[in-house]
Amino acid sequence: MFRSVLASLGLAAALITPVSAQEAPTETSEWRLVIHGGAGVILRENLSEEQEAAYRAGLEVALERGAAVLREGGSAVDAVQAAVIPMENNPLFNAGFGAVFTAAAEHELDASIMDGRDRNAGSVAGVRYTKNPILAARAVMDQSEHVMFAGKGADAFAAQVGLELVNNDFFDTDRRRRSLEKVLKSRERTDADRHGTVGAIAVDAEGNLAAATTTGGMTAKAAGRVGDTPLIGAATYAQNGVCAVSSTGHGEYFIRVAVAKTICAEMELAGASAKDAAQSALDQVAELGGDGGVIVMDADGHYEYVFNSAGMYRGMIDPNGFETAIFEAE
Repeated sequence: MFRSVLASLGLAAALITPVSAQEAPTETSEWRLVIHGGAGVILRENLSEEQEAAYRAGLEVALERGAAVLREGGSAVDAVQAAVIPMENNPLFNAGFGAVFTAAAEHELDASIMDGRDRNAGSVAGVRYTKNPILAARAVMDQSEHVMFAGKGADAFAAQVGLELVNNDFFDTDRRRRSLEKVLKSRERTDADRHGTVGAIAVDAEGNLAAATTTGGMTAKAAGRVGDTPLIGAATYAQNGVCAVSSTGHGEYFIRVAVAKTICAEMELAGASAKDAAQSALDQVAELGGDGGVIVMDADGHYEYVFNSAGMYRGMIDPNGFETAIFEAE
């Protein structure tokens, strides 16, 4: 099945208790995980009860996968990786299977991960055959001297370290193809066509922070276009004692503001709270014409969801329970 893929690369062949967002504990916890599944114009009237339930179920699966690592004393970086993999495999989210199409009706995927202990990081951009891009980003961090691989080189590296490759059409879904046809016909994109990204941030029992972000990019994007997701400091950043951030939004603006690093810098150097630092960065994005959202956690595990769009798929889990939310007023 994958012979053509390899040839093109030039290679040889637990139980948890829900809590409401309003009642979410904000005191320091022994561990905590926060996730997002994209932001944009997400309105109650546009989601059926079945669709809303499916999204919440997808968020809960991701939360539980990451929490399973943290409950056993695992690291924050392992937890954020574990949390985003189910979202890469869930066609409801724009990351991996179910990723949006490029203008050429193909898929180009991006991902990044960062370990707050030593600020080691890894990322991939424009991968076309790697089933789970976050695993490729992690391999770049752990198994190379580099931070980022792109395009054919990223897929080749993934193959060399033994990751699963798939044909590019593995990522196809009818839903995303309809979105592509709509954008190509109208030549206009909605927020939903721009803001499909998933991410996770965590603090583990040792107080270590980590962040991960992964995406299929923008519907009908030009071949080779790279957004903020694989760029350390734009969508993803983690630094022990300071913060962990994962972003989702219109990537061109998040790159220009260096959103994730800007948030951490305001927290570290100006003493800003996670909420204030995130709002300041998103205000800069808005001034340039963009929108989106971030999840932010400080050194004590206090967390914030901050977004300037109509909604954001999001959730949190810690030893006290979990929450999920979608709409603005939750």
